[in-house]
Amino acid sequence: MARYTGPKTKIARKFGEAIFGDDKSFEKRNYPPGQHGNNRRRGKKSEYAIQLMEKQKAKYTYGVLERQFRNMFEKATRANGITGEVLLQLCESRLDNVVYRMGISPSRRGARQLVSHRHITVNGEIVNIPSYQLNPGDVVAVREKSKSLDAIQSSLSNSSATYEWITWNNDTKQGTFVSVPGRVQIPENINEQFIVELYSK
Repeated sequence: MARYTGPKTKIARKFGEAIFGDDKSFEKRNYPPGQHGNNRRRGKKSEYAIQLMEKQKAKYTYGVLERQFRNMFEKATRANGITGEVLLQLCESRLDNVVYRMGISPSRRGARQLVSHRHITVNGEIVNIPSYQLNPGDVVAVREKSKSLDAIQSSLSNSSATYEWITWNNDTKQGTFVSVPGRVQIPENINEQFIVELYSK
């Protein structure tokens, strides 16, 4: 399966929440997509359907493909700690996600593009792998040649979110991945236990 590049609002409506961030189109039509989306009577979902939906929500939220997601789950099961929490921590530690959290891009999709196009450095070295796993203490910065890009300037000027596990200096256009976030520090509305149950069958 290739990475989804279609309408984001359609996916948000499928899950009943704006998983890609602020979405005016979703606010106007926050019911399921399709001809009968607004008045379709839905029966009770099975346990499997609920678990699958939660996994798909997590994959779309972080922009991760099935094989990558499965690999992260297997890595989480081998790590110390609660598997579901570790899985989300691995997602949050991805370079593209941290670039998004720092406000360098208004979306994870945009952050992935910035990384792929070599606009981002880690500890002074250009890294163009969106899935690159950061370690506490890693310094993420906008490449010197890219600091004047309109897209980056605009995103940073509109960014107001702050996270305890990330620092950001707007003057130098660099920040530090201070620590791996705890579950309470991850704002995503994802029930990771359902994902663990799905993969554990």
